[in-house]
Amino acid sequence: MSVAVTTAALVGVAGTAVIYGTDLFCALVLCPAADDATDASVADLIGRVHHYGDQRLPVPGIAAIAAAAVTVTLASTVATRAAASTALLALVIWLAVYARVSAPINKRLRTAAASHTVPADTRALQRRWQSVIWFRAALQACALAGLLIALLER
Repeated sequence: MSVAVTTAALVGVAGTAVIYGTDLFCALVLCPAADDATDASVADLIGRVHHYGDQRLPVPGIAAIAAAAVTVTLASTVATRAAASTALLALVIWLAVYARVSAPINKRLRTAAASHTVPADTRALQRRWQSVIWFRAALQACALAGLLIALLER
């Protein structure tokens, strides 16, 4: 495996691991905590979490997608290309789910937190957001596994 492919795959692993860890933390900790909190607490704190997450997490997310694409492009074996392609597909599906479901909810809760308001549908928004978090975490786990397998293929 070339240095370029190894480097790309390692960058992909690092970026994917950040997003996977974030999604898994949300699924295991943040969601149950939000279920037990008041609507005002959810709108304020979760809105602020999304404010920072939506500002900072695109960097590792974009790096992971780009690195997976580079790994696919530069792979010299069918097995490496297949593993990296699986990772890339999982990341693209994750991005589609995020853009279609999570991002609009994040925006609504960010706006509510910034204006110190509580949307009447806060609980419904949070339930909808939570409805895809385990799927998002599973997609990130698939991507991480694909990139790790790509690293092992020689």
